[in-house]
Amino acid sequence: MVVASAKKPLLFVISFFSLSILAVIWFSPSSPFSEPLVSVSSPMSGKKDIWSVRRIMEWRPCKWWLDGDLTALPAESNGYIRVDCYGGLNQMRRDFCDGVGIARLLNATLVLPKFEVAAYWNESSGFADVFDVDYFIQLMNGFVKVAKELPAEIASKEPVQVDCSKRKGQFDYVESVLPSLLKHRYISLTPAMSQRRDRYPLHAKAALCQACYSALRLTKPLEDKGSKLFQSIPKPFLSLHLRFEPDMVAYSQCEYSGLSSSSMEAIEASRGDRKPWTGESARVWRNRGKCPLTPKETAFILQSLSIPTNTNIYLAAGDGLMELEGLTSVYTNTFTKATFLSSEEFASMHGNTKAALDYYVSINSDSYVATYFGNMDKMVAAMRAFKGLFKTLLLSRRAFAQFTSQGLKGKELREALWKVHRDDFVMGRGSALPDCFCEFKL
Repeated sequence: MVVASAKKPLLFVISFFSLSILAVIWFSPSSPFSEPLVSVSSPMSGKKDIWSVRRIMEWRPCKWWLDGDLTALPAESNGYIRVDCYGGLNQMRRDFCDGVGIARLLNATLVLPKFEVAAYWNESSGFADVFDVDYFIQLMNGFVKVAKELPAEIASKEPVQVDCSKRKGQFDYVESVLPSLLKHRYISLTPAMSQRRDRYPLHAKAALCQACYSALRLTKPLEDKGSKLFQSIPKPFLSLHLRFEPDMVAYSQCEYSGLSSSSMEAIEASRGDRKPWTGESARVWRNRGKCPLTPKETAFILQSLSIPTNTNIYLAAGDGLMELEGLTSVYTNTFTKATFLSSEEFASMHGNTKAALDYYVSINSDSYVATYFGNMDKMVAAMRAFKGLFKTLLLSRRAFAQFTSQGLKGKELREALWKVHRDDFVMGRGSALPDCFCEFKL
């Protein structure tokens, strides 16, 4: 890769020169990929790769959190709160972090969370199976009280469940949840998905930030396994979070042409009541960026960003990826967990532990690219910013859909995609969330 000097101007025009083309043209003339792609080892037409573009903005942890100048914890707690977490590992991590902020907001003692997982996740692990409990309690000291064990009079009871689905900010919780906490002394809740953390006082936000980015460390056995996996991957490498599984496509309500019969059958089996949009509604939906990128589309965008096709790529993805050859036929140095773990190790792992390994590898990789902005992508991007790793990029589904709907293809499409993603990377868009991070001009 060619690294640009920091002394060069930010934006400049580079002429495109033709390099050798692939001997075989894969795509039909009507495809947006109809023009032949470029050499397998050189950036597109001499253009430097996206990581060499000089940035002017980055997200870094806010000083009000890192400096630890916090409001002291009150001597007496108002009761105990258990956070009930649902979904995949990163969704549960997000819910738990929100719950930490709520516990501090209400001056409650935090109880270790309960992981609730649907049967299809093939999951039975709990919080202590994934995260180092003692380390968490140690690092949360001064931010929020944490109970490893409950008092006898509390431990024999189930907590009173409190509905938080419509609670969004500080006053919602103080006015609606605090009375239940004071009355019952032990409650459980699942934080609302649309939290307004900007409405929290700083001491509550700081507890949330400390939990998410400092205190949640994997257990020693899991971290050792993640480190072993990380060391096995050829360096340098790009971690790619690719989301093109049957349930994701079915959930998106998008339709795709040219998929294999096995992919179509898998998607149809996952649809349930979620029927795909059709006609004008389908076009509008896709142009809003609601449709997951296929592996073939992902490969095209990566080449548009001049990421060489001999790049080592670790696929941070769940089981069941479809149409993967659309990526691996272009980027041939592609690896997964199963590449390096023994069949016995892989078979013994559950959803949470597999996701934990992907998370570990992704926050330490040389670069990270996501085709979706889901819970994992938000957590990984922010954690990479916390660690000072800024080669992070979220591919724009909206830009790709809009450009292709306008008829752009081949070289014209590649140039348009380059400009959009270059601007995103220059401004640090999507590389962290504002809850715990502040903009830093370079």
